[in-house]
Amino acid sequence: MTHLDLMDVTQPERFTQQRVVNLFRDKLKYIYLNNWQDREGNSNIEEVLLMEYLIRKGGYAPALARRAIYLLQKEANSNDRNLYGNNQKVYEMLRYGVEVANPGEKYQRVHFINWQHREQNEFYLAEEVTIQGHREKRPDIVLYINGIAVGVLELKRSFVSIGDGIRQNITNQQPEFIEKFFSTIQLVMAGSDAMGLRYGTIGTPEKFFLNWKEDVADDSMLQLDKYLLKICQKERLLELIHDFVLFDGGMKKLPRYHQYFGIRAAQEHIRRREGGIIWHTQGSGKSIVMVLLAKWVLENNANARVVILTDRDELDKQIERVFMDAGEEVKRTSSGEDLMNQLAEPKPRLICSLIHKFGKKKWTILTSSSRS
Repeated sequence: MTHLDLMDVTQPERFTQQRVVNLFRDKLKYIYLNNWQDREGNSNIEEVLLMEYLIRKGGYAPALARRAIYLLQKEANSNDRNLYGNNQKVYEMLRYGVEVANPGEKYQRVHFINWQHREQNEFYLAEEVTIQGHREKRPDIVLYINGIAVGVLELKRSFVSIGDGIRQNITNQQPEFIEKFFSTIQLVMAGSDAMGLRYGTIGTPEKFFLNWKEDVADDSMLQLDKYLLKICQKERLLELIHDFVLFDGGMKKLPRYHQYFGIRAAQEHIRRREGGIIWHTQGSGKSIVMVLLAKWVLENNANARVVILTDRDELDKQIERVFMDAGEEVKRTSSGEDLMNQLAEPKPRLICSLIHKFGKKKWTILTSSSRS
């Protein structure tokens, strides 16, 4: 008899939430901040926690830390952009840091997340986090890194559709509710004991919320618990945020599980300086794989150059747009000759081309007699 046979999946939502809180605290080693239903001033940027991290673990002077937090809050709460724009700007600041300086001093880059020594980051969770927006809302569980909210989880009792949790997350992102809270959020999740876990990010339509699959033969625990342990494990959560977030023409995207593991496998081949093939079926998301992998190559090898060959102009334009949204310079070649000329120069590092631009060539087929 498995653990699942012993579990009552009809248990109340509150029981599930308490078990999930214990999972984060005891197994994933997140710091439990408490039930924040009645706490005033809840925010997606918990200033006290972030200030403490920047000074104590980041080693920044208090004045610099305070200035960096102010700039982060300013961008997160901007009224000049929509949620997508604010979230993209905040992501850039989380990913690359922000330059600040005291009057008369040189600028210094302040990093809100330590990507080089990831064990130095502080992971927190709070439950029943009351947020004041145009209307009050209360996400079930919020995940924080160094005091910055990066994940939201809505839980539903087993006889309620997990779609209700997804729709609740989507509703909360609307301007008439708590849209500004989601400007720092990277991972949006909904779960139940009966239906497991679904994940997306800000702006993800309900039909595009995803299942995670890993160790599928393991039925020693509920699917909800199993995949929360997989996705929200500290190192993997940081990896997902750092290497697997894509802003694509107004739509923020996260990878499906097969894209994540395909890219991970490709990274290992590249580290060993080996080639390889990722086999895709139609609609499996190959353009996202190409973009995420190319970004990783360029960032992790200063001497690398990447050529992306596609067979459709639409896909070629999409790749160009995604890289431009990601702040990467990309050159679309006009012909096979143009491609060869570009490759003869040290830049650009990233080149896109259509395979049919090479034209048709007559090739000499070498037979055993012609080689002798």
